[in-house]
Amino acid sequence: MIQTCSMNIFFKKFYYGDIPEDNGGDDKAKTASKISAAVADAGMGTWPLWEVFIRSKQGLDHKHVGSLHAADATMAIENARDVYTRRMEGESIWVVESKYITASNPEEAGELYEPAADKIYRHPTFYHLPDEVKHM
Repeated sequence: MIQTCSMNIFFKKFYYGDIPEDNGGDDKAKTASKISAAVADAGMGTWPLWEVFIRSKQGLDHKHVGSLHAADATMAIENARDVYTRRMEGESIWVVESKYITASNPEEAGELYEPAADKIYRHPTFYHLPDEVKHM
């Protein structure tokens, strides 16, 4: 039996007479656990999680489309291209390792946005707009 491990694909080759167990193979659960153990031994089970953002051809901003595991940024972009832009709809791909994203706590939104309420100049509701100006 020869086992080979490459980037993100695990190959297991059996030659004549090398089939495990006495009755021509073992059950699927044992095979899956053996493959999982081999992947973990190869260090592939510890790849970091990457967040994927894609800008569509019609859009101006990048939108979060999902997450994936990859060894590095280059592999994350290639995997994101294969998984999230199968129909050539993407213009640009951003990937960010999840551990570098910091988010605010939704329960503290009041405290976070409270200082903006006292800055009336950010919301110019007291200006008179001419009738020719539309969509404001």
